[in-house]
Amino acid sequence: MQESHTRVYAAVAAIPRGRVASYGAIAARAGLPGRARLVGKLLGETPDGMELPWHRVLRASGHIALPPGSRGFREQCRLLRAEGIDVVNGRVPLSRFGLDADLDRVLWGMTL
Repeated sequence: MQESHTRVYAAVAAIPRGRVASYGAIAARAGLPGRARLVGKLLGETPDGMELPWHRVLRASGHIALPPGSRGFREQCRLLRAEGIDVVNGRVPLSRFGLDADLDRVLWGMTL
């Protein structure tokens, strides 16, 4: 496995329960800014036996990337809700559940 792939998987694994991150944020945290599509590709090719919280990775808009109504979409919604994350019409409010949401509150005293 390439080192860059290992870094992406580690960044996904580090998303804490009850939080989400965008594909782009994961790429940046893995030292691969601008490689959001690579993150999506790697999540789709996760090696057998590797357990990752794949459901915590969303589009930059907070939307689930899987087709609405698909089995994967429903499963991702179920897993996110089980962690107390609000999902409405396939979208999670990143200002409340994103990895940097608390940092925004500290810096700006508000949620976006």
